[in-house]
Amino acid sequence: MKITLFLPVRNEIEGVKATMPRIDRGWVDQVVVVDGNSTDGTYEYFQDYDCDLVRQRSSGICGAYWECLEVATGDIIIPFSPDNNSLPELIPQLIQEMRQGYDMVIVSRYRDGAKSLDDTPVTAFGNWMFTKTVNVLFGGRYTDTLVMFRAFKKSIVEELGLDERRHPVFEMQLAIKCAKHHRRTTEIPGDEPPRIGGTSKMHPIYNGATICYIILKEWLSGRAPRG
Repeated sequence: MKITLFLPVRNEIEGVKATMPRIDRGWVDQVVVVDGNSTDGTYEYFQDYDCDLVRQRSSGICGAYWECLEVATGDIIIPFSPDNNSLPELIPQLIQEMRQGYDMVIVSRYRDGAKSLDDTPVTAFGNWMFTKTVNVLFGGRYTDTLVMFRAFKKSIVEELGLDERRHPVFEMQLAIKCAKHHRRTTEIPGDEPPRIGGTSKMHPIYNGATICYIILKEWLSGRAPRG
């Protein structure tokens, strides 16, 4: 089982310098960096790193996921936020859990005492509300549906029919599809430290609207039968 670590970046040089030295390159088989046209030296930093470095052609985080999938050679994909929001030390635990046969393992910011130090009251409420909605409508048992840091089998992207390529909803659609199709998932607790440097690319109103859209779209399409 090969592992691909996926890093979407855009002007993250301060966070990258703080987090990348804490990643043991031997943990994974491949590192894919999709750079959204950085101008602060992030791209140049990864030119000297053992990775597959991609200049992003599409726009947004969802586009970065799909460009990663084009070049990923791993059976397992681990999206990782290099702005310090993701803890590198949890990567081996994620891999260990995936080796137990799960289709997806989420690093939850709200499970077993874990916490987000990057949340605002608005984002904390939004995360709770959308996760609760997914659990009620689709039978999920999640505590965190929106966090980037997780591991999933590359094969389920095609098997479950993920199709959103423009809106920032890849993580949410993946969580919904796994619940609808009764895939084997679990969570491990993991704090979300505050980001280092750069600026957040998340816009609460726009992101909230697109999440509502994907939830409605998946609900209208029905749930997959058991079997």
